[in-house]
Amino acid sequence: QGMAFTLEERQQLNIHGLLPPCFLGQDAQVYSILKNFERLTSDLDRYILLMSLQDRNEKLFYKVLTSDIERFMPIVYTPTVGLACQQYGLAFRRPRGLFITIHDRGHIATMLKSWPENIIKAIVVTDGERILGLGDLGCYGMGIPVGKLALYTACGGVKPHECLPVMLDVGTDNEALLKDPLYIGLRHKRIRGQAYDDLLDEFMEAVTSRYGMNCLIQFEDFANANAFRLLHKYRNKYCTFNDDIQGTASVAVAGLLAALRITKNRLSDHTVLFQGAGEAALGIANLIVMAMEKEGVSKDAAIKRIWMVDSKGLIVKGRASLTSEKQRFAHEHGEMKNLEDIVKDIKPSVLIGVAAIGGAFTKQILQDMAALNKRPIIFALSNPTSKAECTAEQCYKYTEGRGIFASGSPFDPVTLPSGQTLHPGQGNNSYVFPGVALGVISCGLKHIGEDVFLTTAEVIAQQVSEENLQEGRLYPPLVTIQHVSLKIAVRIAEEAYRNNTASTYPQPKDLEAFIRSQVYSTNYHSFVADSYTWPEEAMKVKL
Repeated sequence: QGMAFTLEERQQLNIHGLLPPCFLGQDAQVYSILKNFERLTSDLDRYILLMSLQDRNEKLFYKVLTSDIERFMPIVYTPTVGLACQQYGLAFRRPRGLFITIHDRGHIATMLKSWPENIIKAIVVTDGERILGLGDLGCYGMGIPVGKLALYTACGGVKPHECLPVMLDVGTDNEALLKDPLYIGLRHKRIRGQAYDDLLDEFMEAVTSRYGMNCLIQFEDFANANAFRLLHKYRNKYCTFNDDIQGTASVAVAGLLAALRITKNRLSDHTVLFQGAGEAALGIANLIVMAMEKEGVSKDAAIKRIWMVDSKGLIVKGRASLTSEKQRFAHEHGEMKNLEDIVKDIKPSVLIGVAAIGGAFTKQILQDMAALNKRPIIFALSNPTSKAECTAEQCYKYTEGRGIFASGSPFDPVTLPSGQTLHPGQGNNSYVFPGVALGVISCGLKHIGEDVFLTTAEVIAQQVSEENLQEGRLYPPLVTIQHVSLKIAVRIAEEAYRNNTASTYPQPKDLEAFIRSQVYSTNYHSFVADSYTWPEEAMKVKL
C-alpha cells in the first residue's frame, strides 16, 4: 500500500519511519502511476511499468486498470502483450505463475503444492505453441496467461489470488528462441505424442485433485491439432474451455448478431466466407451453425451457408488431406486458390478473416464486397494489428462507408468524406472470457457447453445500443465491460440453475446480488488490529 498506510497502521505493523512522513490516498497513487505511464514513449516500457506495479501492489494495479480500461487493455493484453511475449526474456523481472515442464511428469501434484494459495478457482494454461498470430514462442508465451488472468479480474472481477497462470513447457520448435541467450524455457525441440498427452492428463488430474472438479481450466494458444483434440477429450470430464476456439466464436457471433440490427435480416439469410480455417474459424463457424439452428434452420442448411479458405485455397469436397473439422464445411465446388476470385464466385455477404495474414483483404476484395452487398459485413479479426486483414480505414474507404466492420485489435476512429466519424468495433475476447469465468465460478458450473457461448454472444449483442450502432460500434464501449461481464455471469448462472447444471447450493435468492458479492474490490483493506476493551471489573488484576 506504500504511503497509503495510515499512521496507526504504520505503528502497528512496525513500519513507521520506513515510509516518508506523508499520507496518500489511493487516487493520488493512481495519479502518480498515470504520470509515469505518460512519461514513457514505448508500449513495451508501459507494459513493463504496469507488470512491475502488479508485482508490487496488486490492488493499485487493478485500480489503475479499471480507472481507464480502454486505455490500459491494449497494453496489458493485445496488441502489446504480443510484443512483450516476443521480448519476454528482456521484459522478464520476476516469475508469475507456475512453470511445469515435460521433465516434471509424475510430480505435478507436488509442484502445485508449491503455489502459496490453497484456493484456486480459475487457471489459464498454455504450451506456447501458437501465441496470437505470432506462432511458437515456447516459454515466452507465459505473458498470455498472465495477461488473460489480469483481465479476468479487471473486466470480470474474479479475485486475482484465486487465479493461476500455468506454462506447460515441452520445448520449442522456434530456432531463433533456441539460440536466444535470454530464452527462459527448455532448450530442445517440442516433445509430442504419448509423452505430451501423459503430461496433459496428469496436469488435469492433479489440478482437480488439489483444487476440486469445479476449478475452471481455460486452454490458451495451443496449436490447432492439439486445441481441438484436447477440447473434445476434456470438455465433458472437466470444467474447461478453449478461448481461441470458443471465446473467439462467441465474440464474433456477438458482432454478427449486432450487425443484423443494421442489415435488418436473419443470420441464416447470410453467406459467410472465412479467410482461414484454423481454431478460430472453425469455432466461429460451429457457433454460427448453432445460432442459425436457433432461428429454425436445419443444421445441414446452416452448414451450406458457410465457406472456408485455408492456405491451400477453397475447402471443397474431394480435396486431399482435410481434417474432420474442415470436412464438415467442405462443399461441392471446383477447387480455387485466389481469395479475390473466390469472393467473386461465392458472393458472400459476410467476410471473416482469422488466418493472421496481414492485408489479405485487398482493395479489390473490399470493393467487390461493396458491389455485392448494400451493407457488407467485414471482420478482420487476426491479432496483433500487423496481422489484421485490413484496417478500419481501408474497409470504410473501399466500401464507400457502407462496410460493417469489426477487428481483433483496436483501430482509431475514422472520419468519412461525408464528415461522419465511425468508431470501429473491436471484437476482443475480453468481452467473453471474464464474464464466462465469473458466471461459471459463481454458480459452480461443472461443464461448459457450447450453449454458454451462444448465450454470452446474445447478451453482448443486447448491450449494444442503437447509438453505438450508428457510431459504427458492434460491441458495447469498453468502459462498460464490467457491467457486460456481470450481465453475462448472471445469465449463465440463471441457465445453469434452470438446467440443474450448477453445483453452488442453496441457490441464491437474488443471483445478481450474490454474484456482485463475489466481485473483487480494488480498495485497500485496513490493517489496524481489531482492538477493544472489556468491562473494568473483568480486567482487574486478581492478586
